[in-house]
Amino acid sequence: MSARPTWKGYLKISLVNIPVKVFPATDAAATLSFNQLHAECQTRIQQKRWCPKCEREIPNTDIVKGYEFEKGRYVVVEEEDMEKVRVESTRVINLEKFTDDTAIDPIYLERPYYLAPDGPVASEAFAVVRDGMEGKAGIGRVALYGREYLVKVQPRERGLIMYTLRHAEEIRSMDGIDELAGVPAKVKSDEVKLARQVMSTFEGEVDFKSYRDEYQDGLRQIIDAKIEGREVVAPEVEAPPKVVNLMDALRKSLDSISAARKKPERVDVRAKKRVRA
Repeated sequence: MSARPTWKGYLKISLVNIPVKVFPATDAAATLSFNQLHAECQTRIQQKRWCPKCEREIPNTDIVKGYEFEKGRYVVVEEEDMEKVRVESTRVINLEKFTDDTAIDPIYLERPYYLAPDGPVASEAFAVVRDGMEGKAGIGRVALYGREYLVKVQPRERGLIMYTLRHAEEIRSMDGIDELAGVPAKVKSDEVKLARQVMSTFEGEVDFKSYRDEYQDGLRQIIDAKIEGREVVAPEVEAPPKVVNLMDALRKSLDSISAARKKPERVDVRAKKRVRA
């Protein structure tokens, strides 16, 4: 089934406006989700909207949005009021700044979306902008799901990818973490050298397809077993040994890696004999 866009508008760079569609780049359905049940009868729990003052359930038609400007005092904001907020980003992704695509600290990245041209007429201009942005990222704004986001747009394969960004005030400073105060600023150079040597043995390209969510896989196995009436025994997980001497631990790591690489591959002699016959 083809992907469905969640937003339509324009990608704007200076006086250039390109009709685009926005598609989610992640799949929330890939993660297991659970429903809340009544333990006694296993009936799904209903979430009801209850007014404690009137002591009754309230239908959706009687619910309004309110902003608490003082303790216990609210101002009601109607849908008509929301419509009066007409920012440009409601229909336009206006890229105002450009920088290197690696210049944005990953802590600001929030959620990824794919951008594609809206219609064949927009395809050529879209491709020109995509190639023109090679190695670069555009910073702009867009209004999604009732709020305005700061966004980063950059080329990806045949299209563009857009990340919603956190604002600076949303990022907590590490200075508030007391446990980091005791971390030494300088360490022994020979220890750092040995640590880098251990890490270098694991260097290589990262293939995310080779990684699986083992926790999700384990949950699925338990769910399947319960459906089939089987009992699942949890495997014992050994606690990692405590590091008493860092240098010893690093040297043992190198020795174990070296020994594993020197171990000869097992050859099935019987299989070779069958081939010769």
